[in-house]
Amino acid sequence: QVQLVESGGGLVQAGGSLRLSCAASGRASFSNYAMGWFRRAPGKEREFVAAIMSTGGRTTYADSVKGRFTISRDNAKNTVYLQMNSLKPEDTAVYYCAGRWLLMSVIGSDYAYWGQGTQVTVAS
Repeated sequence: QVQLVESGGGLVQAGGSLRLSCAASGRASFSNYAMGWFRRAPGKEREFVAAIMSTGGRTTYADSVKGRFTISRDNAKNTVYLQMNSLKPEDTAVYYCAGRWLLMSVIGSDYAYWGQGTQVTVAS
């Protein structure tokens, strides 16, 4: 079992930056889990944002955030991060981190563990 808790959300002006954190806890070894970030905007379906392999050696991003967002992880701290730069109003959403065994995926249903989400609001 893995428990995930996100933090770092908030209100920011367009063009600004935020860094989200997702702290993992539980009996399982964090370094065995690929981690992903997803988001759900009001009235929209949940969408993939970014993912990182269990070792941190490989990442993938949605086209809408590529070049602006960076996913990273610190396995010693059991934490995954999402650095968000050049934020746009359309980035406004609840952001969720998710974990799955070893292999990263862009599909939300592939992830077994989810956090409760953190709100990001980008004002124009």
